[in-house]
Amino acid sequence: MKKLLIVFYFCLISIVANAQRLSQLWSSDTTLRTPESVYYDAKYNRLYVANMEGGAWDKDGKGSISIMLPSGRVLSPYWVTGLHAPKGMAMFQDFLIVADIDSVVIIEPTKAVVMKKVYIEGAQALNDLTVDKQGNIYVSDSRTKKIHKIDGTKLDSKVHLDSLKGPNGVLFTDRTLYFVDAGGFYKLGKDKERILIADGMEGGTDGIEQVDEENFLVSCWSGAVWHVNLKGEKKLLLDTRAEKINAADIGYDKKKKVVYVPTFYKNTVVAYQLQ
Repeated sequence: MKKLLIVFYFCLISIVANAQRLSQLWSSDTTLRTPESVYYDAKYNRLYVANMEGGAWDKDGKGSISIMLPSGRVLSPYWVTGLHAPKGMAMFQDFLIVADIDSVVIIEPTKAVVMKKVYIEGAQALNDLTVDKQGNIYVSDSRTKKIHKIDGTKLDSKVHLDSLKGPNGVLFTDRTLYFVDAGGFYKLGKDKERILIADGMEGGTDGIEQVDEENFLVSCWSGAVWHVNLKGEKKLLLDTRAEKINAADIGYDKKKKVVYVPTFYKNTVVAYQLQ
C-alpha cells in the first residue's frame, strides 16, 4: 500500500508539473510595425518592442524600438529610431542591447540614445542575443548559421559555434548557454558539446525564456509556444498557426508569469498568463 501511495504521489507531481496553459490577458493596438521581439524590463516595469517595419534583412533605417506598458498600452511608438531590422534584445547594467542585421546596438535607456554599435565581420542576419554575468554577448546569425561571442570588455567578437542548421533564440542562464536550432532546443556542455534537450518544434524555433531552473518556454515563428523541461518533455501551450498569427521572439515577466508574444505581420503584442 505504501509503495502504491508513493507511485501515486509522484504521478500527481508529474501531472501538476505538466498542467501549464496560457490564458490571454490582452492584445495591443496595431500601431506597432512588424514587431519581432519583446523584452520585459523589470526595473522600469515596461516592455521594449523591436519593430522591423521594412524587410527582415534590409538595411533601410526603418527599424525602431517602442516602449509599452505591461497593461498593453503603447507608450512611445518611436522611442529609438534609425535602426534597420532590430530583433533580439537583452539588458546589461541598465543598457539595452539589440541585434540589428550585422551589428549589436547598445542603447542608453534613460536618454533613449544609441551609445555604440558593435559590428561583427561577416555577419549577415543577426537574430537573437543574450548576455552572461560578465557582460559577454552571444548573438546568433541565422544565415551564416553561427553563434558569435562578443567580449564584454574589449567588445571584439569571435565565432563561438558554427556549422549549425538555423540558429535563432539564445539564452545564457545558470552558467549555461541554451539555444534553438531548426526545431531543436539545446544546451552547450563542456568543450562546447551540443546537447539536444528536445526537438520536433517545427515552424521556425525563435525565442527562449526561462520559467524556472527546470522549465523553459520556446516560441516558433509560425505561431506556436511550447513548454519544455530539461528532461526533454514538451507541451504545446499556444497554437495560432491556423489563424496565421505569428509568435516571434517572446518576452517574459517571471514574477507575474506573463508571456508577451509579438505577432509580427499582425502588428500587435499579445499578453498571456502562464498558469
